[in-house]
Amino acid sequence: MENVQKSAMDAFEKLEKVGEGTYGKVYRARDKATGKIVALKKTRLHEDDEGVPPTTLREVSLLRMLSRDPHVVRLIDVKQGLSKEGKTVLYLVFEYMDTDLKKFIRSFRQTGEFLPPQVVKSLMFQLCKGVAFCHGHGVLHRDLKPHNLLMDPKTLQLKIADLGLARAFTVPIKKYTHEILTLWYRAPEVLMGATHYSTGVDMWSVACIFAELVTKQALFPGDSELQQLLHIFRLLGTPNEELWPGVSKLPNWHEYPQWNPKKVSSMVPNLDENGLDLLTKMLAYEPAKRISAKKAMEHPYFDGLEKDLL
Repeated sequence: MENVQKSAMDAFEKLEKVGEGTYGKVYRARDKATGKIVALKKTRLHEDDEGVPPTTLREVSLLRMLSRDPHVVRLIDVKQGLSKEGKTVLYLVFEYMDTDLKKFIRSFRQTGEFLPPQVVKSLMFQLCKGVAFCHGHGVLHRDLKPHNLLMDPKTLQLKIADLGLARAFTVPIKKYTHEILTLWYRAPEVLMGATHYSTGVDMWSVACIFAELVTKQALFPGDSELQQLLHIFRLLGTPNEELWPGVSKLPNWHEYPQWNPKKVSSMVPNLDENGLDLLTKMLAYEPAKRISAKKAMEHPYFDGLEKDLL
């Protein structure tokens, strides 16, 4: 096995560590054969696994399939190796992209300018298109946030990354642990302990990203699960059985402070009427009532966009 480890790592020159994903370290690296810059994601497998478990192989082939879409980061190659302790490690080789949406928004915060409405529209359309592709193939992302949306600042092309957490959801949807998502983009049903959830969790995250593109500020910046819910309730009203049938049956349901719903425009004042309509449809409390990514792409907000070029 020694030579596999060597060849996996000899093929690349590590340039620097660019991040720490949930499942391992990410490096910027150069492919020695082609000179191309790639992102190398090193993932360790569970301690008790002998070799590569079939679930991981399924995930990898799923990632490969999804990365055919122009709005999903391309998985170029997978190499298997051994760690110093003799454990199996996988190296996922992805295309490298220079920046992400978090950095892009921050650059506008620093200059004091807002993102041009056409840029917001184009990025949102690409995001909906990428999400629609994943959902169409039975995959939830479950951790969409600006940091996971890579982009090319010159062409403004956006690609979804970190699909490593995606599990194909089959019907009936399996139980998930709900400890993975970043709080700010986390859907209320997840915060309330729902264990069966679906595409609506991603659409909630898309809504939060939409608002942030427009205002340059997080829509619901909670620092604990409770605070996160209260941020949501202050804008959308405290949910009840009328607003959201079944809400009081969720595991983490409590008696919460009562707020009346406010207009979404109070938090996102510089968004046009069509944009506000789309954002509101994405922020429906009842997960099944949230607009789907595919439907969102047909919303009048995107009229006038050269969709074929995106």
